[in-house]
Formats: sequence, structure tokens, C-alpha cells
Amino acid sequence: MKQILVTTAALLVLAFVSCSLAQPPLRQTVRPNIVFILIDDLRWDELSIAGHPFIKTPHIDRIAREGARFRNAFMTTPLCSPSRASFLTGQYAHTHGITDNVDRSVASHQLVTFPRLLHDAGYTTAFIGKWHMGNDDKPRPGFDRWVSFKGQGTYINPPINEDGKSVQPSGYITDILNGYAVEFIRRRHDRPFLVWLAHKAIYPEVTQNNDGSVDLSKSELFLPAERHKNLYAGQAIPRRPNYGRAPVDKPALQRQIGNLPPLGAATATSDEAILRRQRSLAAIEEGVGEILRALKETGQLDNTVLVFTSDNGYFYGEHGLSVERRLAYEESIRMPLLVRYPKAIKAGTVRTEFALNIDLAPTLLELAGVTAPAAMQGRSLVPLLAGKRTAWRNSFLIEYYTDKVFPRVLQMGYKAVRNARWKYIHYLELNEMDELYDLKRDPYEMRNLIADPSAAKALAAMKRELERQ
Repeated sequence: MKQILVTTAALLVLAFVSCSLAQPPLRQTVRPNIVFILIDDLRWDELSIAGHPFIKTPHIDRIAREGARFRNAFMTTPLCSPSRASFLTGQYAHTHGITDNVDRSVASHQLVTFPRLLHDAGYTTAFIGKWHMGNDDKPRPGFDRWVSFKGQGTYINPPINEDGKSVQPSGYITDILNGYAVEFIRRRHDRPFLVWLAHKAIYPEVTQNNDGSVDLSKSELFLPAERHKNLYAGQAIPRRPNYGRAPVDKPALQRQIGNLPPLGAATATSDEAILRRQRSLAAIEEGVGEILRALKETGQLDNTVLVFTSDNGYFYGEHGLSVERRLAYEESIRMPLLVRYPKAIKAGTVRTEFALNIDLAPTLLELAGVTAPAAMQGRSLVPLLAGKRTAWRNSFLIEYYTDKVFPRVLQMGYKAVRNARWKYIHYLELNEMDELYDLKRDPYEMRNLIADPSAAKALAAMKRELERQ
């Protein structure tokens, strides 16, 4: 009888151990889902939570109200393809090698991205939207689900590559992409998941040439959904003090290039182009609401890290510049950055430290319990999200490698450094055209102090800082 009892007890122990071994480790069951929403060319100040006077973005704002907003978030390269590669790899453009918007299809297949690392660590991953590193729409490594399109895509009835097969759904592309994201979220998942949702909006409807060049001169290229075509009608566009101002101390912008007119009020972005861009944001805003609802209804909202950001800024006539980014001025390098994850972020958190696009990859890996590779150059934002006071960067590098897409910025490749007060821009191909700005006294960068004797000490310090980066 004793032997039978011992045997029975042993079998129960073995059954318990066997059952335990069959279950996934505890850390897998509590690892957060991640939904990363990336907008094309959205300025940092085009959200109602950022103080815009008439744009309404309550669902997007909710991410910040219930999470964190970074007031000083920046691009390391303010251009679509390099910026996206930096988000994905946690590296500067000079490291990952995607330095411009020409066809980088082959190189982009080889990137070691954080979604790829999450996939290797057990996440189910989905890429939905605009890849923007070449015209190749084939699935990239590290994604279980692939929904994308060639190049810039098109707004109405877009051809889609769905897991390697060509389909052509009917409708408006923002709604279509958001629908794919919601469908993936609502699936039954036995592992944590990542959704990378990269919208075409609010980029214009253009055909990109093989050299990457496009013509963005017409306001009708910005195509909102039909239901939003009259949104914000009659609203006065807010203008920054540097709007329409002809540069007087920026030799690089004052060059005569072909038949291009000099920069000034006549070259500024039209009100209609701005309104049409902002109307196209409305479908994204609605889609964020649908994503939040899908997460709540599937019981996953509070175990999901939700990120909302943009790949670069945009000029609305500041310094006379329009339909452009690339340059190291604030309108181009700033980005919105909102993060919601109640398990690690106190609602209403606002941080003023410098956050960079290269910081998102190590941040999300840390939240997922995955070690970031040493090759990542960004810093995890987790301590800042947790409300901690910690030693942080005092300055950062901005870089751009010249291309031939926009004649206005021909030969304007640069390396720049910015700290809390100063910005120094060193042009790599133009002699004696560098720029220095005192952002405390001149936040709109209207007075270049590069030759001002009173700024000589600051210039020397910023040159040393640039060498250190």
C-alpha cells in the first residue's frame, strides 16, 4: 500500500513538472504587446495636445494624457528613409547606411531591426504600411505578417502586397491600412505581438522617380479622405515668426540655384496645401480611436505599449521654405513622440530631456525583456518613462547626406550639433557657409551668429562637441 501511495505521489509530481514545462515562461505571458504608429511628415506642433489652435486629435492626445509626451523629441536625420531605418535599428544613418531616399531595397533587407529581434525572442510581428526604403514591396525579415506597397503608394484603391501576394482593396489607404492593423490586433494571439503601422499619410500623392525625385508643388497632391475634404474650412493657419522671411544671413539658402526664385513670402507653403495635409490627418486620428477600441475590447489595452510619432518634420514657409524637410532647422528635426503603457508610465508624464528616434528601438526591446545589441547607438527611454531623474544626454548629432531630389538643398549635406541653448551647422560641401544659433534668444533661428565675435566662445565649444559626437 505504501509503495502504491509513493508511486501515485511521484506520478503527480511528474505530471505537475511536465505540465509546468509545457507552459511558456512567466516572462512571456506578461511581456507587453507593442503598437507603433508612424506618420509621414507630421510636424510636432500639429496635434491639439501640442497646442494647435484648431486641429482636433482627441484619440491621439489620449496616448499622451494616459501616458507620456516628450516635448523635445528629435530626428537624427530629418528625411524619410534614413529616419525610418534609424527608428528600426536604433542607429545613426552613418552606421546603418540608409542615407537618402533613393532605392535602398537591397540594403533594407539586411537591416538588423528591433522587430526582427522581437520576432527572434518569440513575438508575433506585423508590418503594415509604407516601408519607404526602395520600391521593393517584398516582405522583410522578422515579420510574420506583411502588408505594404511599392514606393510611395497611392491613396485610392491602392495595390497592396499582402504576405507576398498582390491584392487591390477598394477605398482610402489610411482606412485600409488601419483596418489591417485592427484585424491583426483582434486575432487570437498566444504570444505577445508587435504591430508596426506606417501610414502613407500625410505625405502627398506623388510618383517617385528612380532617382528619388518628386514634384510637390501642387496643393491638390495632399489628398484627405472624401469625408474630410471640407474640414477646418475658413480656419486661419498659425504662422511662426520666421514664416515667409527671406534669409539674410544663411549663405547656403541664399545661393542662386538654376531658375529657382529667392526664398521669401512668395515661396512659402500655401494655406490650402497646409489645410489639405491637416485634413488627411483626420483619418489617422479616427484610426487611432479604432485601435484603442480594439485593444480594449480584446482585453489588451493596458498590456500594450502604444507609440505615436513621425518620421520627420516639415516646413510651412519658415525661412521661405516649403514642402521640404532635410535641413537642420527646428521645423524639420522636431517630431511628436507620445507613449502609453500604464504598467510603466504614470498618466500625464511630460519629459523635456532630448529624446531621439534612435532611442525607440532600445526602449521597446527593454520593455519586452530583450537585450539591445551593443551596435545600437540610442539610449533606452525607460528611466524617463518611469519618471526617474537620471543622467542624460546634453546634446545630440543631426546629419544629412546631400542628394539631388530637391535642387534647393543641392550640396547641403551637413553635420550639426544641438544642445539646450546652441545649434551649430557645419556644411560638408559648402565653404564658409556654416551657421550658429542661440536658441534661447533666437528660437526661430533668424540670426546666424557664426561670425559674431560675442559668440566665438560658444562656437568653439560647439565645434568641439560636434567632434565628440
